[in-house]
Amino acid sequence: MKLHWPDATRCLRGRRRFGACSLLFVGVIGMTATQGVSGASDLAGAANVPKSADRVSRSASERDKGRGIQVVQVKGLLDAPNVSLLRDTIEQANEKQRTALIVQLDSRGAIDDVQPIVRAISRSRVPIIVWVGPSGAEAKGGASLIAVAAHQLFLANGSTVGPTRPVRLDVDAPAATRDGGKIESDGSRPTVGETIVKLDGTTVETADGEHELSTATVVGKGKDRRRQPNQEVVFATLGLGGQVQHSLINPSIAYFLFVIGLALIVFEFFAASVGFAAAVGAISVIGALYGFSHLPVRSWAVALLVLSAFGFAVDAQAGGLGFWTGVGVLTLVGGSFALYGGSSDLHPAWWALVVVLGTVIVFYVFAIPSFIRARFSTPTVGREGMLGELGTAEVDVAPDGVVLIRGARWRARTNRATPITAGDSVRVIAIEGVVLEVEPEAGGARDYRERGRRKKGAEAEAGAPEPG
Repeated sequence: MKLHWPDATRCLRGRRRFGACSLLFVGVIGMTATQGVSGASDLAGAANVPKSADRVSRSASERDKGRGIQVVQVKGLLDAPNVSLLRDTIEQANEKQRTALIVQLDSRGAIDDVQPIVRAISRSRVPIIVWVGPSGAEAKGGASLIAVAAHQLFLANGSTVGPTRPVRLDVDAPAATRDGGKIESDGSRPTVGETIVKLDGTTVETADGEHELSTATVVGKGKDRRRQPNQEVVFATLGLGGQVQHSLINPSIAYFLFVIGLALIVFEFFAASVGFAAAVGAISVIGALYGFSHLPVRSWAVALLVLSAFGFAVDAQAGGLGFWTGVGVLTLVGGSFALYGGSSDLHPAWWALVVVLGTVIVFYVFAIPSFIRARFSTPTVGREGMLGELGTAEVDVAPDGVVLIRGARWRARTNRATPITAGDSVRVIAIEGVVLEVEPEAGGARDYRERGRRKKGAEAEAGAPEPG
């Protein structure tokens, strides 16, 4: 029943009939009683039922508390580990219904597809805010697309966003596709903490509507009065495995590991044993190959780097500088500068290339030959005194290997018809440079001087004129 105040006034003034007025007052009494019951219920549940927009806002604030604010830190190229970290964090933030997700971004571009991240942001029910920081950070290419797709974007002092192209650094992009358009942000924030507290009261529109954020509370009094986050702030970064993968995919690190790994393997070859240097070199090359699998590597440039190691090894074996040293230098320089395709932003800095090239060339040209001379020199043992000396095979000599003579290791060679097993006794029968010619002690016990006399006698007979 709808009550009109003018009708009640007419009844009080006697201008309406008694029946109508009686009915009117019955209605008034009934409505009053009903409202009284309803009012009692409202009083009983006043703590749960908001009565104003201000109460609604405060209730939303209370609900936000305890949900937590997620901060994910993304630094470096947007490669497979970083893209996976972003995607998983967005999914977890929505599952846990976080108050907000802050993406701390510092990336010069992407070498993986960032479109799944952009789509995840557009579908997110949780507000996603990108903060490009700390000071001097950048968000270029694919990283700038993520920044633009966020519900809000803030920059630290000195940070930049853009250009957006090329979106991926591992794909060649003509210069015409590179834009320098300025991307507007929602303001400047010096730190992540400042970004969080200043989000308080901000309205953000996500996939399921508008959100009025409650992220801060005021604590202290007077000069000590300040704002701080009103709920737990949880940080997410790459785990140990992800950090290792991310480091290996770094173009400069992958290049360095490959070149240094090859140098260590060559060094171990002349050390005449399989030891620590070879193991480190092999691990370095394997790590570099993993990085290469995610980068736009030119296979022919990798082949040049391998050829350079071979070239240096040939002249090191020969004991001097020659043609193959020149080949090693040229192929090392060429392979280093042409290793990566795609954007020039992936190439190591020129000064880093110069440092690596200089170090490796000095290592090949000077360090390895010096080691070989020190390793196989015999300052305390006369060369003639080595002939006929007995020793032990360190490894199988078939036909090349290593033997132990007077406590020193020597590279050795034997006749293919008489291979020597590791641990067997050997006898030195000749010396050629730094390589010993050996034979098994058993079956080769004829005195080396007798062998020499017989050899000279045979040569003399072969050179004597036939009788007329």
